[in-house]
This record gives sequence, C-alpha cells and structure tokens, in this order.
Amino acid sequence: QLQLVESGGGLVQPGGSLRLSCAASGFTLNDYAIGWFRQAPGKEREGVSCISSSGGSTYYASSVKGRFTISRDNAKNMVYLRMNSLKPEDTAVYYCAARIAGCSWLNPYDFWGQGTQVTVSS
Repeated sequence: QLQLVESGGGLVQPGGSLRLSCAASGFTLNDYAIGWFRQAPGKEREGVSCISSSGGSTYYASSVKGRFTISRDNAKNMVYLRMNSLKPEDTAVYYCAARIAGCSWLNPYDFWGQGTQVTVSS
C-alpha cells in the first residue's frame, strides 16, 4: 500500500518550535518532490513549502519564509519541516504530498498523507 504518514504535530505556545516528519511506505521518496500544505478551519488549503527530489531546490510561502525549513533524508525515506517562531496563524492541519513531476503550488500531487494537527496557542 502506497502512503505517506505525517507526525510531529501538537500544541505549542507562540514563539515555539515543532518538527514535522513525513514518512513514506510502499514506495521510495527519492524520485518525488515533497510538498507541505496546510489547511486552517474555514480556509482553503495553501502551500507551505516544497523540496525537490534531490533536495537541491526548496521553496517557501512568503508567510513562512525565514521561520520554516524543509529538508529530506532520502536514505531514511523521510522529509521534515522544521517550524520555528510559530504564530497562532500557523494553526492548521499540515499535510505532506509527493509529486513525481516536481514542486508545484497548484498542480495535482500524486500521494497525500492524512495530516497532522498543529495548534499554536497560549
């Protein structure tokens, strides 16, 4: 079964940090660009960050640039999203997704995870 599984979400105070992980099973992440997306209640899903299959290119939404860092460890079949200086407006369900054709904010992704909740609140 081909799937992505996110982990690492939780409740954190404003200014705090979390690291999200995205693990693949049933396929190898090495050939895929991996994107992180988020969806807050009542809002549309938005792209947060993306990393190319080699890890050589990374992309960030302007709202998270300088605070979030995406990375990957192809040997472990894992992708990470380090989130620092978290704000209440970062509260959302975060999803990772894999795309064979490379990073994209708008085009369809091939596989999606189930999501992990991130709540930033005091």
